[in-house]
Amino acid sequence: MSLRIYFLRHGQTPFSRENSYCGALDPELTDEGIQMAEAFAIAYQATPWTAVFVSPMKRTIATAKPLCDAIAIDMQLRDGLKEIKYGKWEGETVEAVQINYSEDYVKWLAEPAWNAPTGGETAVEIANRSSSVITEILQHYTDGNVLVVSHKATIRIILCSLLGVDLGRFRTRIAAPVASVSVVKFDRHGPLLERLGDRNHLSEALRNLQGT
Repeated sequence: MSLRIYFLRHGQTPFSRENSYCGALDPELTDEGIQMAEAFAIAYQATPWTAVFVSPMKRTIATAKPLCDAIAIDMQLRDGLKEIKYGKWEGETVEAVQINYSEDYVKWLAEPAWNAPTGGETAVEIANRSSSVITEILQHYTDGNVLVVSHKATIRIILCSLLGVDLGRFRTRIAAPVASVSVVKFDRHGPLLERLGDRNHLSEALRNLQGT
């Protein structure tokens, strides 16, 4: 048998709906975000889950809760799975950041591995703290299915780290839309990406909502 880690991005929030930066901010899910979490639980509750690891933010806990309640499994909260800190960009739209922090924004677009949002974190920093969670999972589970509920940038950075993709390309090489699932299989050949950004568990109406 092999170990599979399912990476689930949280459901819609007011910030993802408006395409605003939200890392350290801690919003609740929207009503549609709750529907997304419930849809995931319905589609995946028959999967034999070994463990569930969750970022300790309201939006990720609320996304994991319907599944954890349905199968009576405890979620394990890990700070390493938190979203990138956007510093002074928190709560701002992309357009506002382009105007107010233009120099930092251009640097971040060019090389986000080493350049951070103003007062925020780099991709390298995210990779370092999230890798401890992945290492913990790999040390404790050699087969079965493990769910990781996290955030857009963090999931993309983890996937880059696992797949040998340059961290500076996490924004342009890896997709992680709201409430999407990506699956990585681990066996003797190492990590293999089996699914990326899958949202087939969502209704067409939920898939077509605006936002990121």
